[in-house]
Amino acid sequence: MPVKPLVLLPDPVLRQVSKPVQHFDTKLRGFAADMLDTMYDAPGIGLAAIQVGEPVRLVVIDLAKEDEPKAPRIFINPVIVERSAERSVYEEGCLSIPDYYAEVERPSHVRVDYFDEFGNAAQVEADGLLATCLQHEIDHLDGILFIDHISRLKRDMVIRKFRKLAKDRAPAI
Repeated sequence: MPVKPLVLLPDPVLRQVSKPVQHFDTKLRGFAADMLDTMYDAPGIGLAAIQVGEPVRLVVIDLAKEDEPKAPRIFINPVIVERSAERSVYEEGCLSIPDYYAEVERPSHVRVDYFDEFGNAAQVEADGLLATCLQHEIDHLDGILFIDHISRLKRDMVIRKFRKLAKDRAPAI
């Protein structure tokens, strides 16, 4: 399947709120497979459809370590229905904000309702890295980036840096 180009900060597409998936068909399953290939190529552990420019509520995740077999998971129209009061901190990164990492505090446990790629309703109870990854990717579907969870000073520095990089990458006219 083809690897798709990633949308990078400061592209305003990343701030769009994604629309629910309506049709569970072969086109959707092909798109999910393309997203997995894109995520593996990057390489990353999670990817939201908006990060490849498609504002639909679709997330792919694979938390398998390099020496383990791939364990891809597809979450369509995911909704966090329960969050724990207990918090945990993970160092997060993002394929749309390459080479920048920051500690982010989030609920340590979540329950997520979603559909699989065939339209079957499902639910997952997640803690640890899966809980963090699901929250990170579902945030993307709502136009929220992990840098929105850090201090304003750090966030502004990151945004300035990526605006400059985008300007430097822009072709001269």
